[in-house]
Amino acid sequence: MLTDEEVKSLLSMRDVIQAVEQAFIEKSLGRVQMPPKVYLFYRKYGGDLRAMPAYLEKYDVSAVKIVNSHPENRVRYGLPTVMAVVVLVNPMNGFPLAIMSGKALTDMRTGAAGGVAVKHLARKDARIVALIGAGAQARTQLEALIEVCEKLEEVRVWSPDETKNIFVAETQNKYGGIISIVAVESVQEAVRGADIVITATPSTKPLVMDSMVSSGTHFNCIGADAPGKQELDPAILKRSKIVVDDIEQAVHGGEINVPISHGIITTKDIWAEIGEIVAG
Repeated sequence: MLTDEEVKSLLSMRDVIQAVEQAFIEKSLGRVQMPPKVYLFYRKYGGDLRAMPAYLEKYDVSAVKIVNSHPENRVRYGLPTVMAVVVLVNPMNGFPLAIMSGKALTDMRTGAAGGVAVKHLARKDARIVALIGAGAQARTQLEALIEVCEKLEEVRVWSPDETKNIFVAETQNKYGGIISIVAVESVQEAVRGADIVITATPSTKPLVMDSMVSSGTHFNCIGADAPGKQELDPAILKRSKIVVDDIEQAVHGGEINVPISHGIITTKDIWAEIGEIVAG
């Protein structure tokens, strides 16, 4: 059994980026079994539970993750918004090989996926990043960006509360000698002129509007991870090349789920899955 701290001591973001990149390639080649997430919605508590099994045939690795999302947890109960358990099993006989706390794995894997997307899709000369949201996902997104963006200079952080100032204080201590990290007072101030925009909030209404965004901006939309969530003005998607990690899951619960359900875009507007691009 492994705790979050033990997981973090065994992994680096560089390791996880490489692993996620290989997993995306395997998926694009049809060598991954990964059915869509199964959701339970706890509407009276404002949360949900998700089950996510997968099997990578090339590496003979199989696991299932059980993860929650309860945005009010920290305020109400002093608990993390997201908690998770990962069970690694032997595909040959089903024997459980490891039971791991999945919070650190979830944070690092999602950050790494963002890093892979930026590595293969964003401009190589990207200097300015807007972080919309200042929680755990914003931290690992930033960690991954520092691994893949050679010319990164400035990170602007917005959140609707004081977490942005806490985020800046903590990350300046870690990365202050490498890049400038500043808190800003509006989404527009963060996004205007940014080369990369990362959205990592639980919003169900657009936060980033089309008028704020310049052509050539790369987006990592992390927060929309369940039906009804969205962070972007659909007009942005209408003029973008849309790349998803998994079409079926993205349609059900990713950033495109609301625009598709409203008929604003269709699956024909999806340019590719990221694994197809990584695999060449």
